[in-house]
Amino acid sequence: MRKILSTHPLHSRATAMLAGAGRLAIASALDAKTLTTEARDADIVIVRAPLPPELFAGAANLRAAIRHGAGLDMIPVEAATAAGVLVANVPAVNARSVAEHVMFTALALLRRFRVMDRDLRARGWLAGREHANLTSELAGKTIGIVGLGAVGQAVGHIAAHGFDLNVVATTRSLRPAPERVGFLSIDALVEQSDIIVLCCPLTQETRGLISRERIGRMKPNALLINVSRGPVVDDEALIEALREGRIGGAALDVFSTQPLPPNHPYFGFDNVIVTPHMAGITEESMMRMGVGAAGEALLVLAGKLPVNLRNPEVIEHYRRRFPVGE
Repeated sequence: MRKILSTHPLHSRATAMLAGAGRLAIASALDAKTLTTEARDADIVIVRAPLPPELFAGAANLRAAIRHGAGLDMIPVEAATAAGVLVANVPAVNARSVAEHVMFTALALLRRFRVMDRDLRARGWLAGREHANLTSELAGKTIGIVGLGAVGQAVGHIAAHGFDLNVVATTRSLRPAPERVGFLSIDALVEQSDIIVLCCPLTQETRGLISRERIGRMKPNALLINVSRGPVVDDEALIEALREGRIGGAALDVFSTQPLPPNHPYFGFDNVIVTPHMAGITEESMMRMGVGAAGEALLVLAGKLPVNLRNPEVIEHYRRRFPVGE
């Protein structure tokens, strides 16, 4: 019986889809040694944790590594391609969940929700209410979106049509701008935006994109929201700006080191919202991601290529390993 190894449990609908296709196994741990050992006899790996490159060298039966989500940084694509393994993902299905998280954290920062709630509970009604005079509305502000993929477009749509924000964006793509979205360079966006939202993938070009110099260009009350990947931001520079009160605050869902150590400086700021890499996780998105990953797995096990194949250069090698009809 074919083995489908998932790093994490799947939504019940995805589990039901895979029931007749093979034996679904959940990794017993997420360290490199355990994943490599447990993938040795796997036909498919469904990925929600970083895979070690050595996993691919020892998995003779492995046909595909399928990302439960969009970001491919958890899969060493070069190692998979060298081993003749297909790499696929499930793009766009958690975009709405992430976009709603962005708006939730922006509102929470502008309305000083953390300190209001804390003081209301600890010091009483009037202490909580005192913060109201320092709060601000979303409407009329400029939101700058870095990366205009599915998440960035969802953020832009909600921002423009739901909250009457001015929306600008920077993106590598030269596609026409969506309605009510203007394009700017990254430096102009940083300088002009009241809220900067990072939605870009982690690449060599985006690593350290929000540098010390760019943080220095931000407006004094600007907010930085990161739902992309931690290394896009220079942590040391951001912490320094927060300590010196040079920006308005930040909402961070992703970090260079995860889990974030409990004594990390980010936890010490009243104007920083920290969440444990869960912006894209809701019951609805987990269902969509699980069903999407299961659907791609079923295609591969049926001898077909995945819809969202991300390393097409592997096909010739893959077909030598698994001829059509095998």
